[in-house]
Amino acid sequence: MMSDPPEQDYQVENQEDTSTESPSCLKQMWALHNCFVFLAPVILLPLPLLVDRPEAKCAYVIAIMAVYWTTEVIPIAVTSLIPIFLFPMMGLLTAKTVSGVYMNDTSMLFFGGLLLAVAIEVWDIHKRIALKVLMLVGSEPKWLLLGLMGVTWFLSMWISNTATTAMMIPIVQAILQQIKLTDITNDDGNLADPEMLELEPNDKSKSYEVTVISEVNGGPNGELPPKYNDVLETDKRETDARHARMAKCMCLAIAYAANIGGIGSLTGTGPNLILKGQADIVFGEYNLTSPITFSTWMIYGLPLSFILVIILWVWLQIFFLRCKGFTTCRRKVEGKDRVAEVIASEYKKLGPVNFPQISVMVFFGILVVLWITRDLGGIGGWGTLFKSKFVSDSTPAIFMGLLLFIFPSAVPNIFCFRKRGDKSKPLIKPLLTWQSVHEKMPWTLYLLLGGGYALAKASSETGLSELVGTSLKVFQDLNPWLMLMILCYIITFLTEVTSNTAIATLMMPILSRLALSMQVNPLYFMFPAAITTSFAFMLPVATPPNAIVFSYGQVRVIDMVLAGFFMNIVSVPILLLATATWGNAFFHFDQVQPEFLNLTTSITTVTPICGS
Repeated sequence: MMSDPPEQDYQVENQEDTSTESPSCLKQMWALHNCFVFLAPVILLPLPLLVDRPEAKCAYVIAIMAVYWTTEVIPIAVTSLIPIFLFPMMGLLTAKTVSGVYMNDTSMLFFGGLLLAVAIEVWDIHKRIALKVLMLVGSEPKWLLLGLMGVTWFLSMWISNTATTAMMIPIVQAILQQIKLTDITNDDGNLADPEMLELEPNDKSKSYEVTVISEVNGGPNGELPPKYNDVLETDKRETDARHARMAKCMCLAIAYAANIGGIGSLTGTGPNLILKGQADIVFGEYNLTSPITFSTWMIYGLPLSFILVIILWVWLQIFFLRCKGFTTCRRKVEGKDRVAEVIASEYKKLGPVNFPQISVMVFFGILVVLWITRDLGGIGGWGTLFKSKFVSDSTPAIFMGLLLFIFPSAVPNIFCFRKRGDKSKPLIKPLLTWQSVHEKMPWTLYLLLGGGYALAKASSETGLSELVGTSLKVFQDLNPWLMLMILCYIITFLTEVTSNTAIATLMMPILSRLALSMQVNPLYFMFPAAITTSFAFMLPVATPPNAIVFSYGQVRVIDMVLAGFFMNIVSVPILLLATATWGNAFFHFDQVQPEFLNLTTSITTVTPICGS
């Protein structure tokens, strides 16, 4: 679900340097990297000193935060707190005003949704779903790969991308361990242990058949003849190479599917919520209602996410599972598949489905239905039963989250909820406790969202937004579709080296003003750009799922770059296609409301790409 900023916990630790000589070049570069904490404010100081205007002061704060966010010299959550003291000190906003924007409706939607996600993690529902799906798809690598990706993709729409990856990778490692035991494969796909092999020459094909026997008949001392040893060594090298490709394929599939899955729902990842929050602000300035809701997001994002995960599945097969015969690499043990056995064994450890797991899934299903049916795109929904704008997606999210703290985790005894003589501890725990929320909730993102809202508020109040919009009018004559493609590719590669939530926070206000300066719908630039921040496939530092996978040591940086570069290039045209077709049909990206242009005439239309 949520794509948290990369943390050190998921990175591979360097071995301890026992050398007493001068610091390495890498350490010196890291020390220079930390100097940005002091250098950035000093270097940028002439901006507010020479241009003593509110716009310049606001730009100064934004520039400092942009440097800190991209370099991560301090935690990005800490950077998000800078507006609380700098805006009041510079006379831009009052402390009360700045602090007040850090929590809003979008934050509450995020919090309520994650309460359900935490409950799913607490009761191992995500693991049960994953293992059950893997049992159904079988153990043939291409279908096993699809099963792993499908589960990761689905779970990451609802729970943290980091948690999904951290849960799936141990399952992948157990599967790979069993595949590793299947060292040599014959033409029929049957496998044999290397210590129980006899190689017999085949006169017709001048090749060797693998025959399983009880012992090896070799030379005088039981050893194999030299020519057989050469064949065994060649087979071992080929098998090791196949297994290495399989390991890279499965590990990268988990990381990439987690990144793609976040696109499918509004609460799937941080940039989605940042877009909603900024869209609410932009539309609210013109007394309009943002069309982005949970249900409308899924109309645009879910098909796009599904298409991308299918393309990823095909690409990983082409790139990694390219050797003949390996797509049926399975291990037969007493008539049962070895890989299937380890999956079934892990599933058996979970025990039968219990009362709290059923309860949480019922609550989860009710919440999703309430989200989808609140606003059915202007054709009704239960939200119309209340006064205009009185309820939003956060309303059912918080309500269902609250019930988790009340509903018991076992069938209660109606006569006694506490142990006899114990007045402090309840006999039955609720489905969710605050301790679990405290440990699993990604609190960092709330501050990051709040920091973005503070920047948007200050930009609007100081006139910086209008100044930026005026400056961007130089792009007014540029084809909007060409501009969108350029922006998407720029953001795609920027997000490889910086947090996707940070880059979304920086870009959303700018893109809204750029769209208005070009007289197009603000969502036309903001929606695709926010989704593009999830296209982080090339580097371990791009997202926590990438970092987790890289930390296991089976994937090299060059593997991630080569496999991810193709996905980076292909994902943007698919996104543009989605924007021009079903996205445009529902959100009307090619139209801009008269209120945005301060006009009362009919709306202005730009030519969509499908008609050019």
